[in-house]
Amino acid sequence: MTVSYLDLSPRQRDSLDDLPFDGSHLVSGPPGSGKSLLAAQRAIMLALTGARVTLLTRSNLLRQSLAAVVHALGPRDRGVRVSTAHAWLTEWFGGKAPAAADGTYDWEACYDRAAELGPDPDLTLVVDEGQDLPPEFYRLLRLLRARVTVYADECQRLTDTNSTLAEIAQRLGRCTRHDLDGNHRNTRQIASLAAHFHTGSDLPDLPERDGPVPRLHRLPHKGAADLLILLAQQHPQHSIGVIVNSRHTQFSLLGSIEHRAPRLKPQLYTSMAKEGRYRTLDLGRPGIVLVHRASAKGLGFDTVVIPDAHTDAAADPTSAALRMTYYVLATRARRELHLAYEGQSEPPLLAQVGPGELLRG
Repeated sequence: MTVSYLDLSPRQRDSLDDLPFDGSHLVSGPPGSGKSLLAAQRAIMLALTGARVTLLTRSNLLRQSLAAVVHALGPRDRGVRVSTAHAWLTEWFGGKAPAAADGTYDWEACYDRAAELGPDPDLTLVVDEGQDLPPEFYRLLRLLRARVTVYADECQRLTDTNSTLAEIAQRLGRCTRHDLDGNHRNTRQIASLAAHFHTGSDLPDLPERDGPVPRLHRLPHKGAADLLILLAQQHPQHSIGVIVNSRHTQFSLLGSIEHRAPRLKPQLYTSMAKEGRYRTLDLGRPGIVLVHRASAKGLGFDTVVIPDAHTDAAADPTSAALRMTYYVLATRARRELHLAYEGQSEPPLLAQVGPGELLRG
């Protein structure tokens, strides 16, 4: 079988080629190891066997990014559907997926539906950022006897409902484990700062590619728009991911940029939008993209700006959840990383880093 690789390193190609077509597999790797790209390639390879393949992710924005990658692989991508897990589950259930009293899925009803429908051995799924889906989802796939490949990293969990690697493997049943290594996204300087926030026991190796040291900016009140306009003017061909902690900040920055520099044509994504300009983005064009932290998983930008670090000033700087959040956000950057805050005092988490080789003011 001939496979057209897209921007894969030799190690990534080996990882893809070594995965058997049959059975269920869990592939884990750190940020920048290429999990999303490999998930798209894996889906294509399975489709070439004649299977009807669905590539799943929790985030709709990541779904859009993956769909663009699958489309870039050419006309042979027609056997791959890219979907959110929610949309797939709703379709599989035959209507609105049942909800429990607490607003989560009624998994017992889903299991009853699986028993009613019976196994579906032709069901072939590839899951990206699989740690963001709950263990019950993987138990459902086991009941359906689906062929499943999951790409995940439990050090990148940003949601309350998530799974550890052990839980994914346990719920899938007979599942082989595979590890990825290497960081093909970040520079050594960005990865070094991200390592400061890392909470896991195994710290990924630093990449060799060099770039500028991440910058920390103290901004005047509502000064983030000035920084973003400046960066967009300095790097007109860069994608600039602006990752913020609230929708209010998103729309406030959008309004400021559109008023003062409308030619920049910033984009904004919010999961609250059901359609239109705030739902469907063109992630292939350069420029500013305003996203909420909850939607940042799996994405990559040439430049990343975290303009509202002051919103974490009251948080415990030793909190594993806070450190994990900054680890995920920092590793979205390919070339430049900028963190910023308003007020007189640095947020405690960043004050721990201090000025120097990791972070410059």
